[in-house]
Amino acid sequence: MELKLENVTKRYGNTVALDGLSVTFHEGIYGILGANGAGKSTMMNLISDNIKRDGGSVTYNGKDIIALGDKFRAVLGYMPQQQGIYERMTAESFVSYIGRLKGLKGRELREQTAQVLKLTNLEGVRHKAVGQFSGGMKQRALLAQALLGDPKVLILDEPTAGLDPRERIRIREFIKELSADRIVLLATHIVSDIESISDYVLMLKKGRLIGIDTPSALISSLPESWTPVSGRPSLEDVYLCFIGDR
Repeated sequence: MELKLENVTKRYGNTVALDGLSVTFHEGIYGILGANGAGKSTMMNLISDNIKRDGGSVTYNGKDIIALGDKFRAVLGYMPQQQGIYERMTAESFVSYIGRLKGLKGRELREQTAQVLKLTNLEGVRHKAVGQFSGGMKQRALLAQALLGDPKVLILDEPTAGLDPRERIRIREFIKELSADRIVLLATHIVSDIESISDYVLMLKKGRLIGIDTPSALISSLPESWTPVSGRPSLEDVYLCFIGDR
């Protein structure tokens, strides 16, 4: 399985959001590091075909995702940030509603709704309004809808934002379990989450890819003169050294 971006460019007026981005993804978790405006959201929106690119190509298993159309969307799962949730719906009705938007019907819709609620440990509260859920439960509801159709490409936008440490660990470990046969793109400002579960880390700066490697390799690439933020070198140091300002 291969998802490939080749020389992808996207502009918003005079602002270049992505500048000739080329990267290839295979099965595993890819953490995306970058400051605000680095191009993370633009890249995810291009992969999910929510916006049009100005140049380059995005292909899945060698075929352009635009030409694939519904066939590509059928293998794509997208977990937005929490503001997109329908809080008056029950967990079951929310997931079922998203399933209908994805084209699922009848028995297939009922079976997949039940399956993803069970996978995300929401089966016992499926009739409870999502607005009454804890932050972690809401995140699991958003993750549940993203898993409809058993997607092979899973895009997760800030999946652990606003959660307490215990809930963050639960969501983080669940994402790790999902990654065996999927391409998982994980965008978050919580650098420790990326370091904990990512197989590879992309570093974006001003729309350009400035590095991609395993977390340990990136940490090892820190200059000897670098003074770690807290005791031992971490991915946070990588971010500060290569992307941010200290």
